Amino acid sequence: MTKKSKAPEQAKAKAASQASKAKAAKPGVVPSGEAKADAAHLDTAFNALVDHNYLTEQEFTTVAETLQRNLATSISLYLKFKKYHWDIRGRFFRDLHLAYDEFIEKIFPSIDEQAERLVALGGSPIAAPSDIERYSVVKVPNETVRDARAQLADLVNDLTRVSRGYRDDSQTVDEANDPATADMYNGYAATIDMIRWMLQAIMDDDRLN
Repeated sequence: MTKKSKAPEQAKAKAASQASKAKAAKPGVVPSGEAKADAAHLDTAFNALVDHNYLTEQEFTTVAETLQRNLATSISLYLKFKKYHWDIRGRFFRDLHLAYDEFIEKIFPSIDEQAERLVALGGSPIAAPSDIERYSVVKVPNETVRDARAQLADLVNDLTRVSRGYRDDSQTVDEANDPATADMYNGYAATIDMIRWMLQAIMDDDRLN
C-alpha cells in the first residue's frame, strides 16, 4: 500500500478518535427539567460549542423554564390578537381591527428575542404547536368571538396575568444569576402594561354595551 493510499484512512482514523474523545468528555444525555430546554449536553452534530456560559446547571434550568414559558405565551398572545383582529364585527370594527395589529407590532419582537436568549444560554426553544399550547399561560380561543367588549375583557385578563408573570420571572432569573434576562422581562412587562392600559381605556365607553 502506498503512502498516498494510506492518507485517507489515517485521516478517517484521526477523525474517529477525536469524535470518541469529544463524546467521552461530553456524553449525550436526555434533556432534563420541565422545559426540556437543555441543548448543551446533547450528543448531536455541531453542538460542541453550546454551553450555559456563566450559569450553573441549576441556574440554567431555572432561567430556561421561564424563557420557554414566556416564549410560548408571547406566540399565543400574538395569535390571539390576530384571531380577534379577524373576528371583530360591529361599531368598533375599524378601531379594534387596526389597534390589534398595532399592539401585535409591539409584542412580536419579543418572540425572537426570548428564543435567541435561550439559545445563547445553551437551550433549545420549543416550536411545536402542542408544546406552545402546553407551556403558554394564554389560550387562543377555538370559537369565534365577535363582540368588542368580550374580546377586550378577555385580552385585559390575559395581559394582567402576563405582566405579573414577567415581574415574577424577572425576580426569579435575577436570583438565578441572570440579570440580563431579568432586564428583558422588565422591558416586556412595561410594554404589556401599556397595551393593557390602552385596552382598558377603550373599554371605558358606554357604546360598547
